[in-house]
Amino acid sequence: MEINKLVDLNNLRTAPQLSDNQVKKLLEELEANILKSDWLTIGIMAPSDNRAIEALQLISKKCASVKFGNLDSLQADGCVFLKANQKTGNVFVRSENGLGEGILITCQYDEDAKASNTFGPLPLDFFT
Repeated sequence: MEINKLVDLNNLRTAPQLSDNQVKKLLEELEANILKSDWLTIGIMAPSDNRAIEALQLISKKCASVKFGNLDSLQADGCVFLKANQKTGNVFVRSENGLGEGILITCQYDEDAKASNTFGPLPLDFFT
């Protein structure tokens, strides 16, 4: 399957390997969507809590408006799902087997008339 736009990721269960060119194109499209949104929720499916936290920190480094604190207290065993809410600042992580691997970013809007859009799964190192 060819990945040229964010919508091409919609039916995937786990993040694909992407070329540098693909990452550049997808990142431009994602950043445009993020700028239009009011806030984000981020879901990270990872093989460990450390990998999930590392991916969240990479997102925060790349996107100055996306900051989360108290990540040192997060802990879960085995495969995990991490959920971060930019609006509330809450971050949770739980053990969960059977998931794929990757980052899901949902652009949220304060106005109910605008529907949220979820993009991904993106590779855990997408924001490096």
